[in-house]
Amino acid sequence: MTLVKRNSDNLFPSLFDNLFSRDWMDWSNSNFSNTNTTLPAVNVLENDHEFTIEVAAPGMKKNDFDINLDNNQLTISSEIKNETESKEGKYTRREFSYQSFSRSFRLPVDLIDGDKIKAKYNEGILCIHLPKKEEAKPKPSRMISIT
Repeated sequence: MTLVKRNSDNLFPSLFDNLFSRDWMDWSNSNFSNTNTTLPAVNVLENDHEFTIEVAAPGMKKNDFDINLDNNQLTISSEIKNETESKEGKYTRREFSYQSFSRSFRLPVDLIDGDKIKAKYNEGILCIHLPKKEEAKPKPSRMISIT
């Protein structure tokens, strides 16, 4: 633990220095939506046969997600509402929470076979498999004879 001595006579310069040097001033951080809610982290992987989108969403259930494909735009969204109420004598305690997100991906028209997209949720990771069309898969090298 490091102790820092501060001059109590001059609090405002250090307060303003800290205020404007924080990361929240960096608007390029893509893990936040327009409503300042955190979006789940996403990995996009590719191999010869498919693209895979992995969405980190711990604590959710597979029924919490909606996955929609419309005009080659894949949208992953979720909306969870929780409300609890407890009464003890003349006191009532109500608590509620609301959590939602939506992520969209524009899929390349000539690469993805939209009819074969599959999704699976396991141990906090939503995994969406986007198979490539046969004509988009790499072909093995072959020898061409000269006639």
